[in-house]
Amino acid sequence: MSGYVMTIPRQIDASLPNSILDESEESNLTPRDTGVLQTVMEEGLTVFTFDGLKRLTGLHQEKLSRIIDRLEEEGLLEKVVEGYRVTARGNETVPRALSTAQQPIPIVQSLLPRDVDLQQIISGLKGRWFGGLRWLGYSQNDDSTILKWIAEEDGIQIDARFADSYLSIDAKVAEGKEVSQAVKAAHQLLGHVSGLYGTPTRRRQHLASQIAYYPSMDFA
Repeated sequence: MSGYVMTIPRQIDASLPNSILDESEESNLTPRDTGVLQTVMEEGLTVFTFDGLKRLTGLHQEKLSRIIDRLEEEGLLEKVVEGYRVTARGNETVPRALSTAQQPIPIVQSLLPRDVDLQQIISGLKGRWFGGLRWLGYSQNDDSTILKWIAEEDGIQIDARFADSYLSIDAKVAEGKEVSQAVKAAHQLLGHVSGLYGTPTRRRQHLASQIAYYPSMDFA
């Protein structure tokens, strides 16, 4: 199987195979259709938006719209209140491509105050835009919720992972783009997180952030 390299926006490899469904079933899917779905699955998105996927793949709006229509017709994607999600059939029939995605860079690791409502914070962040960060979607399991944004012009993706009273913010940076922009975006997001519960004096002592330091990188 031919893979595809994760960039921001991510490029879809049209050479991906189209024989993903049972041979007895007819399918109108193209290799690009299945490549888009594999991109969603590789990113681990539970729910994603059209605009977020457009930025992730770099596809034209009309072309992506047709792809999503075909994936819905095949029962591999479904429309939900918050956007779209891969169906059980999609997860069962589409093979996951070997991931060639860039390794995320840890920017922020922070304990959150014990008396905050974590779900309220997550709800307050979902679907929101912050400066250059555009909402992509989220992934969720029993242990954590990961919210994802893309800053297309800066070539970065920001992932905020919430687990219990812990928050970590990672970045994926496109080749040739400045890591400093990812650092700024991560701290901007952290500021919005703090704004959702407020930071009175009594809470500041409970908020402990550790910022990753990379001596080989130029943040100027």
